[in-house]
Amino acid sequence: MVARNESNLIFLTLYIIGVTYTFTKMIESIDDKIKFTFQKAAVDEQLKDKNLQDDIGISFKLSPSHFIDELKELTVNIENKSKNLALYVDWDNCSLVVEYNKQSRRVIRKSPDLTRDLAVPQSPSLIAPTKTLSAAVTAEDVFKLDELTKTYQTKTPLINISALEKSPIKAQRILFRNFIERKVELEFSLQLVLRISELRVGLAPGENKPPMCIINCPFIVKKLPWSYAMPWNRRR
Repeated sequence: MVARNESNLIFLTLYIIGVTYTFTKMIESIDDKIKFTFQKAAVDEQLKDKNLQDDIGISFKLSPSHFIDELKELTVNIENKSKNLALYVDWDNCSLVVEYNKQSRRVIRKSPDLTRDLAVPQSPSLIAPTKTLSAAVTAEDVFKLDELTKTYQTKTPLINISALEKSPIKAQRILFRNFIERKVELEFSLQLVLRISELRVGLAPGENKPPMCIINCPFIVKKLPWSYAMPWNRRR
């Protein structure tokens, strides 16, 4: 009887160790996960103020979570909902702004071709009426030259949060610690420059539509808690 109790105690101990190990690994796997949230309501309000809410739609494709240094580009969807307006995206005048250092960075629309020169001007993208453009965009400084292929490839994070930890600026090191402890959130924005023109020749462009507008697309970055690893929380 005593031997059976000792055997049960051993199995119970092993079970507890196994559960504890699995739980610990689960916490570790989520410990450095973050979430990017697009502030769509702010963009919709801007479009409404410019009387463009029925003509333009902007959205982004984002995963539920990312590792801290994982995200290197954004996928933006720009819809021309109008029936008679030509919509152009002026990539060379777009910028990406990180709020904690007020840095404005040149936006690069990623091409399926090999990127050999970042200094080449980018042609505007035309979005025909009732069509949608889907494009991968990033900041110019995300690219690094690959010495082997002599091409530019995305190497650094779009928002380099880890760099804050070793920053020579004390305020940025404090910001990193507060971010990891979920006391603060980080903010950045993609500023899209859009040009609008009337397709029908002979008519004045716009008809209460601005010929050019800047739409600020804000994002919030937050650290996810370990409880995000629970199946019922993953899609929040």
